Amino acid sequence: MLALVVLSAAVGLGLMRGQAAPTESVPLPTGDGRVAGTSGELYVHVLGAVASPGLYVLDLDSRLVDAVAAAGGTTDDADLTAINLARVLSDGEQIIVPVIGAAAAEAGATTPGDDRLDLNTADQAALESLPRIGPALAQRIITWREENGRFASVDDLLAVPGIGEKLLAGIRHGVRV
Repeated sequence: MLALVVLSAAVGLGLMRGQAAPTESVPLPTGDGRVAGTSGELYVHVLGAVASPGLYVLDLDSRLVDAVAAAGGTTDDADLTAINLARVLSDGEQIIVPVIGAAAAEAGATTPGDDRLDLNTADQAALESLPRIGPALAQRIITWREENGRFASVDDLLAVPGIGEKLLAGIRHGVRV
């Protein structure tokens, strides 16, 4: 809490002097004696069918199962077949544990007004609906996602074997992260 006050005062003084806000972040205590934001830790937002949804600070090498455990475990209606509990987490990630039956409806889900396919949630069939994406390439996209974590941008598709600039240009309008 004290760190927030100090940071707020420093930003305020910088603004009053006409200077830019400091570019260094101030580590914040997590309440358990550790300091959040230091190397070796990541923030994840856990939602859905978990006992205590919220923001959690985990070790850098944490997996999805660790995030679910930090959120107090799953509820009785959680669909654990819809998520990969062994997946390595990324900093700033939002994890949604679906209820049974919701995962099929959300495969390739979109936000209201956005009909693009979400690369981080789309299943094989949804990926195959994209132009020039067949079963093998769809599986490579899923494999890359499982091995490397979430796609941070659509351009990350270039790291998937078999996807080049031309193919990316052809599907860019239909996908999002």
